[in-house]
Amino acid sequence: MRLEFIGLDVTVRDSTCPEYRSISGTVVDETKNTLVIASPGKERTIPKQCCEFQFTYEGTRFDVHGKDIRHRPEDRIKRIR
Repeated sequence: MRLEFIGLDVTVRDSTCPEYRSISGTVVDETKNTLVIASPGKERTIPKQCCEFQFTYEGTRFDVHGKDIRHRPEDRIKRIR
């Protein structure tokens, strides 16, 4: 996942914490452990560890487990696999 998430549309598809399920909006910030999602009327900080996300990039949707992207954004983008 060497992609910048800020600016992408996202939906929380599943979570072990019920209050985060089905939140959707645009990613406005990212840290090692969280995504900040702006949806109409408010911004929510969502922990990556307990959630599964669905991102939309150039019209394509893809699912990502939060535990797989628990890195600082700048480290994840530079990461070589």
